[in-house]
Amino acid sequence: MQNVAVVGAQWGDEGKGKIVDLLCENFDVVARYQGGHNAGHTVKFGEHHYTLQLIPSGILHPDKLCLLGNGMVIDPAALLAEIARLRDLGVVIGDNLKISDSAHIILPYHRALDVAREEFAGEQKIGTTGRGIGPAYETKVSRYGIRVADLVDADVLREKIEFACAEKNPVLSGVYGKEQFDPKQLFDDYLRYGEILSERITSGTVFLNEQIRAGKSVMFEGAQATMLDIDHGTYPYVTSSNCSVGGVCTGLGVAPKHIHHVIGVVKAYTTRVGGGAFPTELHDAHGEHLRTRGNEYGTVTGRSRRTGWLDLAVLRTASMINGLDAIALTKLDVLDEFDEIPVCTAYKVRGKTWSTFPAFAVAHHDYQPEYRTFKGWKTSTVGITSFDELPQEAKDYVRFIEDETETRASIISTGPRREETILR
Repeated sequence: MQNVAVVGAQWGDEGKGKIVDLLCENFDVVARYQGGHNAGHTVKFGEHHYTLQLIPSGILHPDKLCLLGNGMVIDPAALLAEIARLRDLGVVIGDNLKISDSAHIILPYHRALDVAREEFAGEQKIGTTGRGIGPAYETKVSRYGIRVADLVDADVLREKIEFACAEKNPVLSGVYGKEQFDPKQLFDDYLRYGEILSERITSGTVFLNEQIRAGKSVMFEGAQATMLDIDHGTYPYVTSSNCSVGGVCTGLGVAPKHIHHVIGVVKAYTTRVGGGAFPTELHDAHGEHLRTRGNEYGTVTGRSRRTGWLDLAVLRTASMINGLDAIALTKLDVLDEFDEIPVCTAYKVRGKTWSTFPAFAVAHHDYQPEYRTFKGWKTSTVGITSFDELPQEAKDYVRFIEDETETRASIISTGPRREETILR
């Protein structure tokens, strides 16, 4: 069995959770390689509805092993709350969930700095979730971070927390006028988290490579999406990690040769949360219809998402960066009621046509989308499970996307539930 990476191909919220859940039966291990609890996956089947933030979607399948990789930043309180919530819904969480000892930890001062900076930035704020993701990654890169392994080493944990508070408390109080943190209280709290989580902590890289050598198949699951990648996205309005396929290698410690297939999850239109470039954004009744019909509200924050038409320049960029082998096209049914459906085919930027996303234009928002308009199908596609049963106009829409991205839409979602899917 081959190993597969599932990545978002736009600005996130494409429906990766459903796709991972749908494909899980074919894999032995599901490993998350980056991000924190600032993004979530929603999985629905029948009358069951699960919301996931840190834990891979594979946890809904009791016979699958799940790993939180070293590329993640983990808030132990959020993780334990998620475990408890899922258990209340009947999900079995035991030895099937492991945590890499090299993943980094989010602490309360990270959250406080995140919120304080956004308040200080005013109209220039990035639009973070305030959960401390960026500051935690900053601490990691500055080489003073606290890792999961430190939670079970009292002497190291105490030393690192005391150092961090000595550095960050003056900034919080002196620059932002916020309360300081008591290092002893933080030490007691996080030592307790280490005791609770100790049986799940493992060398994630060794664990995963042992599974691969044993012939187990692995699904690599990311959060957010390509256009939010810290290197390849619409900087600075991005997340703080590599959510494109390259993050699999660094965020889990697996060699590129072990990634056999890459699936890009694509929403049939476009959304994004927070500030930053969005060339096809709609501020009219069409945009509101997409938001309402598509239930475009954040899984974690509940924030309403910005909505717009499909952007092929974004998809070509994502296909190039990730080397997509297939597309999973989601929320096709959300377009059911439109008379016409425009698709952005390229941009005009300073007199030049761009078929991929021009990073230099982000700072000035000076891209002018060029559209091709398709006739809507004006009939329900909800729950259709055969491509042949789709209206002809919907087939034309899908095939145009395939032609323009040179990537086959092997999966087409026609509703939020697991069973509302076309598999080609």
